[in-house]
Amino acid sequence: MDKPTPVERIQHILSAITNIREFMDGASLEAFTSDDLLQSAVKFQFLIIGEATRFIDQSILDKYPYPWHIPMSFRNFIVHAYHGIKIDRVYYAANDLGGLEEVMQTILKNEF
Repeated sequence: MDKPTPVERIQHILSAITNIREFMDGASLEAFTSDDLLQSAVKFQFLIIGEATRFIDQSILDKYPYPWHIPMSFRNFIVHAYHGIKIDRVYYAANDLGGLEEVMQTILKNEF
């Protein structure tokens, strides 16, 4: 299997953001915390975001002011500390993706 290109990785991130928004579809915190399937779907999309971000060249990321360590660390936390995830943090992260989406769109436009 070929490794994704940087453009494909950015597209994966944007797709994951779209998926999270569609999955959440206005879900309240109460609805989210009581729906294991929804939680799993959203967490998987965050894994994609973190993994794809990890493989975008750091010299590109450095040009854009964004806390890049957050999506990568969140991915690691979900994978390695799955037993200690505070699900409300996933909920709030899922509702705070506008900045990441904007910077990814800007990178696509400016770099590729």
